[in-house]
Amino acid sequence: MRILALDHGTVRIGVAVSDELKMLAHPVEHIPADPFPDFLERLKVLIREKEVELVVVGMPRNMDGSYGEAAAKVRAFVTVLRETVQVPIRTWDERLTTVQAQRGMRQGGRKGGDARDRIDAAAAAVLLQGYLDSIAT
Repeated sequence: MRILALDHGTVRIGVAVSDELKMLAHPVEHIPADPFPDFLERLKVLIREKEVELVVVGMPRNMDGSYGEAAAKVRAFVTVLRETVQVPIRTWDERLTTVQAQRGMRQGGRKGGDARDRIDAAAAAVLLQGYLDSIAT
């Protein structure tokens, strides 16, 4: 069984999945956020195909730890997910995940449009790796 992470965005939602040992996060893809029913169908397929036991959704927080408008959108998103999918949903602090993903992609030699196409899944992988590291200790 694996853990799947979602990096919620208004245009695209990044997806990453753990290995079976729940030690390493791997970027999978990004799914268009609209139309939302299509996103939900693709998510259900991924949950089934990857044998997912838990979905971790990035919760945006301000640098001082408070929650803003983006967090309210993610809370609404999580509510719908809980009504739609059959696996537990949990949120996880996603501060700076996109920055870390961009830095890693630049260091890996990805630039421009190539990086933009993959940044959402890479941010989901950074988010998931943080979660995996926290449960390993």
